[in-house]
Amino acid sequence: MAYDVIVIGSGPGGYVCAVKAAQLGLKVAVVEKRATYGGTCLNIGCIPSKALLHASEMFHQVAHGVDALGVEVGAPKLNLDKMMAHKDATVKSNVEGVSFLFKKNKIDGIQGTGKIVSAGKVSVTNDQGEVQELEAKSIVIATGSDVAGIPGVSVDIDETVIVSSTGGIALSKVPEKMVVVGGGVIGLELGSVWLRLGAKVTVVEYLDTILGGMDGDVSKQFQRMLAKQGMDFQLGAKVTGVEKSGAGAKVTFEPVKGGEASSIDADVVLIATGRKPFTAGLGLEEAGVVLDNRGRVEIDGHYRTNVPGIYAIGDVVKGPMLAHKAEDEGVALAEILSGQHGHVNYDVIPGVVYTQPEVASVGKTEEELKAAGIAYKVGKFPFTANGRARAMLATDGFVKILADKDTDRVLGGHIIGFGAGEMIHEIAVLMEFGGSSEDLGRTCHAHPTMSEAVKEAALATFFKPIHM
Repeated sequence: MAYDVIVIGSGPGGYVCAVKAAQLGLKVAVVEKRATYGGTCLNIGCIPSKALLHASEMFHQVAHGVDALGVEVGAPKLNLDKMMAHKDATVKSNVEGVSFLFKKNKIDGIQGTGKIVSAGKVSVTNDQGEVQELEAKSIVIATGSDVAGIPGVSVDIDETVIVSSTGGIALSKVPEKMVVVGGGVIGLELGSVWLRLGAKVTVVEYLDTILGGMDGDVSKQFQRMLAKQGMDFQLGAKVTGVEKSGAGAKVTFEPVKGGEASSIDADVVLIATGRKPFTAGLGLEEAGVVLDNRGRVEIDGHYRTNVPGIYAIGDVVKGPMLAHKAEDEGVALAEILSGQHGHVNYDVIPGVVYTQPEVASVGKTEEELKAAGIAYKVGKFPFTANGRARAMLATDGFVKILADKDTDRVLGGHIIGFGAGEMIHEIAVLMEFGGSSEDLGRTCHAHPTMSEAVKEAALATFFKPIHM
C-alpha cells in the first residue's frame, strides 16, 4: 500500500508527527515494534516514572510533611503493589489515548519491526515472521533512544538486581540499599522515588556536580537539598565495575582525578548513565543514510537525511533527548512535508527534573553565557520570601533569570522549587517573543502565588525586587 508518509516509531516524536501530518491531509502509516503505542516515554519512561514520583511524594508527605499543618494521621503503610498498579493504569490510559488518536485521524498503525529497504520503501516484520512491504513518498525515522550503559564497562543488566530505568520503575520490593550510577535526570528522579519509599540511596557520578548541564547555582543547591533528604553522593567518581554479589551487587569506582578504588554493596544498582540513539536494524547503512560520530542520524535544518525522501526527528538526531523536543520536531516536519514552513526554536526548550522540589530550566545557563563572552545580568529571588510558599511549607529554592546586559532580553531562566516545571513556561513564552526582564517584571501576577517569585526575580534583574 502507498502512503504519503510512513513514520517508524510511535513515541512522542513519531505519533505527534503522524497526527499532525494526517490533520494536514496526508495519508499516514505508523510502524511500531511494541504491542502498544507511545514509545519509551509512555510505556516505560516519562509517564510511569511520573506516576511513581507523585505517589512516592504523597507517601513521604503523609509520613513527614502534614503533621506541621495540623493533619495527624500516624505512620502510613506502603502498598507497593497498589502503587505499581496505579503506574500501570496510568500507562494503559495514555497508550490507549494514542491508539484513539490514530483511529480518529485515520492513521494506519502497523505492528512489527520496520526496516528501510530504500528511499520510499519500508518492510515490516511482525512477531510471526511475516513481512509486509510498504511504500511512501516520505519516510520518517522516529525510533528514539536506548539505555547507553557505562562507557568501557561491561554490565549485565538483568532488570532485577542490576537495572536500567525499565527495571527501576518495576521493582517488586523496596531495596534496603540502592546505588544509582549517574547523577543526571533519570538517576535522580528514580533514586528519589526509592529514597522516599525507604531505600538508602547513593549516587555515583563521574562529574564533580549533579545535573551536569544545568546552571551551577541550581546544581549546587539541589544537591544540598537531596543530601538533606538523605541521598548520598560520590562525585568525581569513575565506575570501573558493576557485578552481582550474593543476593545483590557491588559497584567499584575510583576518583576521576586519581586515587584508590572503593566499592559499595547494594541490593539494587540502577544504571542511569544516559541514553543513545536507537538505529540498530533499521537498514540505514544499506539505504545509505549517514550517521554522525555519536551514532545519530545526520539531518539538515529541515530534518532531511542525505537520502532524498528520508527524514529523522527526536532522540535519534542531534539536540536534547526530550519528549517535547521530539514532539515539536514532529509537528515542524509534518508541516514541511505538507508544504508549510515548520520551525523549532531550539533556544527555548524547557527541561524539568520531576523530583521534589522540582528543577526547571530554559535557555542559557550562567556558565554558557560566560563561555560565550556574552555580557549579562542576573536576578534571583528565593521562595523563602514568597507568601504562598510559606503557607505551603514549600520555601526551598529560588528563581534565577539571566538577561542581556545591554538589551535586557531574557536569555535564560532557572527555577528550583515546588511546581518549578509549571512556572518555567511563562519564562519560555517570554523568551519566544524576545521579551525583556522588565516586560516580565511589569506583568501583573496574581497574589498569593508561587509565580510571584518569577516576577520578583525579573524585577531583580532589571532594577530591584519589592519583597527582598
